[in-house]
Amino acid sequence: MGWKKKLSLATVLVGAALGTMHVINRLFTYIATADNMLDKENFEYYEWRFGKIAYKKTGHGSPLLLVHDLDALYSSHEWNKIVDELSKTNTVYSIDLLGCGCSDHPVFTYTNFLYVQLITDFIKHVIGEKTDVIVSGDSSSFVLMACANNDTIINRIAMINPQNLVSLAKIPTKRTRAIKHLLFTPIIGTFIYNMLVNKRTISRDFMSTLFYDQNKVHEKDILTCFEASHKDKAHSKYLYACKKSRFTNANVLCCLSKLNNSIFIIVGNSNPENMLSASQYQNELPSIEIVGINETKQLPHVEKPEEFTEQIQILFSEEE
Repeated sequence: MGWKKKLSLATVLVGAALGTMHVINRLFTYIATADNMLDKENFEYYEWRFGKIAYKKTGHGSPLLLVHDLDALYSSHEWNKIVDELSKTNTVYSIDLLGCGCSDHPVFTYTNFLYVQLITDFIKHVIGEKTDVIVSGDSSSFVLMACANNDTIINRIAMINPQNLVSLAKIPTKRTRAIKHLLFTPIIGTFIYNMLVNKRTISRDFMSTLFYDQNKVHEKDILTCFEASHKDKAHSKYLYACKKSRFTNANVLCCLSKLNNSIFIIVGNSNPENMLSASQYQNELPSIEIVGINETKQLPHVEKPEEFTEQIQILFSEEE
């Protein structure tokens, strides 16, 4: 076979492969979003300079901002089991971060400081006064940094299983940058993302790492995370790529020493690593108080919402 025929055959095969991937990608998006678990009509929107930010406002009283974990899977749905109780005493704002849920998913590099700006601007322009914050997982770092950068916007902070400080300080490398570029590609990157983030992998994470009691895992939560991860034609992949490539990391040690806020850490005791990570923060800032919730892992506010809200009410009321 001549080289021209070989080249033509290779072109046809590559084209067929890319076409198949494109069809699979479109199918993934359709399946993930068909049920419309995250209804955009149920949100208000803040016209931020980098895109629309979806949020909900409920209740009356002093303001309380809920910030979900920084991950393509998550959205303000993470707080559904505790919003009603918190709204009895507070004006509760639950936000979908940029690149997540029903907020916009722009195609650019997501960084920790981008979210520092988002939290700062949202509090200034939407809430309009100093607020308490409950923040989940990897979002804790940029809430701490926003607080350190501007001491007029945040009052008390409750962090849920914040990220390990050593992992958080890791910076992008040539290898992680290559991963980001690959995932950013239109067809192949989206196909890889779909293979890594789908209903099966999300369900596995819920069963093995997120929940202690598998009987408390609900299909609706899995489907909502599946939809969130494929919103806007899978544009959630851009945040996923940046997070995997460490662009959302930041060394927060420099800002911890500046803080004089009341800060609490709530951990799921069934994962020993959670307490170790919390202790790192307490070692840097001894005034931090750590509270554990037994028989929970990464999502104590979802797995044991009544106990979680009770702890929040105790911790925040002691500081008034």
